[in-house]
Amino acid sequence: MIVKKAKFITSSPNLALCPEFGMPEIALLGRSNVGKSSFINGITNNSKLAKTSNKPGKTRLINLFEFNKKYIVADLPGYGYANVSKKMQDEWQKNLEEYLLNRDTLRLYVQFIDSRHEIQKNDLMMQEWLEFHNLKSVVIATKIDLTPKSKILSTVNTLKKTTKRDVLPFSTVDKRYNDAIIDYIEAAIL
Repeated sequence: MIVKKAKFITSSPNLALCPEFGMPEIALLGRSNVGKSSFINGITNNSKLAKTSNKPGKTRLINLFEFNKKYIVADLPGYGYANVSKKMQDEWQKNLEEYLLNRDTLRLYVQFIDSRHEIQKNDLMMQEWLEFHNLKSVVIATKIDLTPKSKILSTVNTLKKTTKRDVLPFSTVDKRYNDAIIDYIEAAIL
């Protein structure tokens, strides 16, 4: 399955201001600058759909996109380092937790982890939080094109073992992973 049609719908600072769409929804979670917005652009083959930046912390709102007129993708602010005040980070965390726990249409939580590095402490904390709340989730290993080809399988297997979840490789450069990711997501939520 491919994403034939995708569009940005709206941005919202919190759950109360998120419109209802009557469609299943997936939440994109990950450290700041891990590639969530680049994932949206890569999977839709539209480099201008989601705003990207080299500076962590640029996504500050819940950004909602419609895919194939079937489901909603929520691009969320990243956790971890961002060049914003502690007060703003605390506000993001409060708003995100409210959204993640109380959005009735959420069907899948997609956690992005940078495949080039050891899994980070805040990634493990997010994994534990998802497990504690018994939320259905999958891991996307980003920037897999920057991992030597001989190490891709072992990187994915290490992430599977560490996170105890399905792990799907992704690259904005190498599109061969896109169909498997979309098939996985759609099977999980539709």
